[in-house]
Amino acid sequence: MTMKVYLSGEIHTDWREQIIKGSAGLDVAFNSAVTDHAASDDCGVAILGKEPDKYWHDRKGALVNAIRTRKGIEDADVVVVRFGDQYKQWNAAFDAGYAAALGKSLIILHASAHDHPLKEVDAAAMAVAKEPDQVVEILRYVLTGALPE
Repeated sequence: MTMKVYLSGEIHTDWREQIIKGSAGLDVAFNSAVTDHAASDDCGVAILGKEPDKYWHDRKGALVNAIRTRKGIEDADVVVVRFGDQYKQWNAAFDAGYAAALGKSLIILHASAHDHPLKEVDAAAMAVAKEPDQVVEILRYVLTGALPE
Protein backbone atom coordinates (compact mmCIF):
# COMPACT_ATOMS: atom_id res chain seq x y z
CA MET A 1 0.00 0.00 0.00
CA THR A 2 1.35 3.42 -0.97
CA MET A 3 2.17 5.81 1.85
CA LYS A 4 0.82 9.30 1.14
CA VAL A 5 3.11 12.10 2.36
CA TYR A 6 2.19 15.79 2.34
CA LEU A 7 5.15 18.20 2.25
CA SER A 8 4.31 21.57 3.81
CA GLY A 9 6.12 24.74 4.74
CA GLU A 10 9.07 26.73 3.48
CA ILE A 11 9.24 27.11 -0.32
CA HIS A 12 12.59 28.85 -0.82
CA THR A 13 14.95 25.84 -0.74
CA ASP A 14 15.01 22.42 -2.42
CA TRP A 15 14.18 20.32 0.67
CA ARG A 16 11.12 18.81 -1.05
CA GLU A 17 13.18 17.68 -4.03
CA GLN A 18 15.79 16.17 -1.68
CA ILE A 19 13.14 14.11 0.09
CA ILE A 20 11.43 13.02 -3.13
CA LYS A 21 14.74 12.06 -4.76
CA GLY A 22 15.96 10.27 -1.63
CA SER A 23 12.72 8.29 -1.46
CA ALA A 24 13.11 6.84 -4.95
CA GLY A 25 12.23 3.15 -4.82
CA LEU A 26 9.97 3.52 -1.79
CA ASP A 27 6.21 3.13 -2.15
CA VAL A 28 5.50 6.80 -1.42
CA ALA A 29 3.25 9.33 -3.14
CA PHE A 30 4.04 12.97 -2.41
CA ASN A 31 1.72 15.95 -2.45
CA SER A 32 2.52 19.54 -1.61
CA ALA A 33 1.40 23.11 -1.52
CA VAL A 34 1.93 25.12 -4.69
CA THR A 35 5.57 26.18 -4.47
CA ASP A 36 5.45 28.84 -7.18
CA HIS A 37 5.28 31.84 -4.85
CA ALA A 38 3.62 34.20 -7.35
CA ALA A 39 1.00 31.61 -8.35
CA SER A 40 0.26 30.86 -4.71
CA ASP A 41 -0.10 34.55 -3.84
CA ASP A 42 -2.24 35.39 -6.87
CA CYS A 43 -4.45 32.30 -7.25
CA GLY A 44 -7.44 33.89 -5.53
CA VAL A 45 -7.58 36.99 -7.71
CA ALA A 46 -6.70 35.02 -10.86
CA ILE A 47 -9.72 32.77 -10.29
CA LEU A 48 -12.18 34.95 -8.36
CA GLY A 49 -11.38 38.45 -9.63
CA LYS A 50 -9.12 41.35 -8.82
CA GLU A 51 -9.09 43.18 -5.48
CA PRO A 52 -8.06 46.82 -5.12
CA ASP A 53 -6.92 46.28 -1.52
CA LYS A 54 -3.83 44.08 -0.95
CA TYR A 55 -5.37 42.64 2.22
CA TRP A 56 -8.32 41.18 0.30
CA HIS A 57 -6.02 40.10 -2.55
CA ASP A 58 -3.92 38.10 -0.08
CA ARG A 59 -6.97 36.78 1.76
CA LYS A 60 -8.52 35.39 -1.42
CA GLY A 61 -5.27 33.59 -2.20
CA ALA A 62 -4.92 32.26 1.33
CA LEU A 63 -8.43 30.82 1.33
CA VAL A 64 -8.10 29.17 -2.07
CA ASN A 65 -4.74 27.72 -1.02
CA ALA A 66 -6.32 26.50 2.23
CA ILE A 67 -8.67 24.28 0.24
CA ARG A 68 -5.68 22.54 -1.38
CA THR A 69 -3.71 22.38 1.86
CA ARG A 70 -6.54 20.96 3.96
CA LYS A 71 -7.33 18.32 1.34
CA GLY A 72 -3.66 17.34 1.11
CA ILE A 73 -3.25 17.07 4.88
CA GLU A 74 -6.53 15.18 5.32
CA ASP A 75 -5.55 12.63 2.65
CA ALA A 76 -1.99 12.16 3.95
CA ASP A 77 -0.67 9.33 6.09
CA VAL A 78 2.35 11.43 7.09
CA VAL A 79 2.73 15.22 7.08
CA VAL A 80 6.19 16.77 6.92
CA VAL A 81 6.36 20.46 7.86
CA ARG A 82 9.53 22.42 7.14
CA PHE A 83 10.40 25.65 8.93
CA GLY A 84 13.16 27.50 7.08
CA ASP A 85 15.59 30.15 8.19
CA GLN A 86 14.73 33.06 5.90
CA TYR A 87 11.03 33.76 6.49
CA LYS A 88 8.47 33.28 9.23
CA GLN A 89 6.27 30.44 8.03
CA TRP A 90 3.04 31.15 9.88
CA ASN A 91 1.16 28.94 7.45
CA ALA A 92 3.49 26.06 8.30
CA ALA A 93 2.59 26.42 11.98
CA PHE A 94 -1.10 26.24 11.05
CA ASP A 95 -0.46 23.16 8.89
CA ALA A 96 1.40 21.43 11.72
CA GLY A 97 -1.41 22.19 14.17
CA TYR A 98 -4.08 21.05 11.72
CA ALA A 99 -2.26 17.79 11.02
CA ALA A 100 -1.77 17.16 14.74
CA ALA A 101 -5.45 17.89 15.45
CA LEU A 102 -6.40 15.30 12.82
CA GLY A 103 -4.10 12.75 14.46
CA LYS A 104 -1.75 12.59 11.46
CA SER A 105 1.78 11.31 11.87
CA LEU A 106 3.72 14.57 11.87
CA ILE A 107 7.40 15.12 11.14
CA ILE A 108 8.78 18.60 11.77
CA LEU A 109 11.90 19.65 9.87
CA HIS A 110 14.00 22.63 11.01
CA ALA A 111 17.49 23.72 11.99
CA SER A 112 18.67 23.49 15.60
CA ALA A 113 18.51 27.29 15.84
CA HIS A 114 14.72 26.97 15.89
CA ASP A 115 14.51 24.38 18.67
CA HIS A 116 13.38 26.88 21.29
CA PRO A 117 10.88 28.97 19.27
CA LEU A 118 9.30 25.80 17.84
CA LYS A 119 9.25 23.74 21.03
CA GLU A 120 5.44 23.62 21.18
CA VAL A 121 5.17 22.70 17.50
CA ASP A 122 7.86 20.05 17.97
CA ALA A 123 5.95 18.62 20.94
CA ALA A 124 3.04 17.77 18.61
CA ALA A 125 5.30 15.82 16.25
CA MET A 126 6.19 12.14 16.15
CA ALA A 127 9.71 13.14 15.02
CA VAL A 128 11.77 16.31 14.65
CA ALA A 129 14.38 16.11 11.89
CA LYS A 130 17.20 18.54 11.19
CA GLU A 131 17.93 17.46 7.59
CA PRO A 132 15.83 16.17 4.68
CA ASP A 133 17.80 12.91 4.57
CA GLN A 134 16.59 12.14 8.11
CA VAL A 135 13.01 12.42 6.85
CA VAL A 136 13.87 9.99 4.04
CA GLU A 137 15.32 7.54 6.57
CA ILE A 138 12.18 7.79 8.72
CA LEU A 139 10.02 7.01 5.69
CA ARG A 140 12.31 4.12 4.70
CA TYR A 141 12.20 2.69 8.22
CA VAL A 142 8.42 2.99 8.46
CA LEU A 143 7.92 1.28 5.10
CA THR A 144 10.66 -1.38 5.26
CA GLY A 145 11.90 -1.65 8.85
CA ALA A 146 15.44 -1.05 7.54
CA LEU A 147 17.86 1.11 9.51
CA PRO A 148 20.27 3.49 7.75
CA GLU A 149 23.54 1.94 6.67
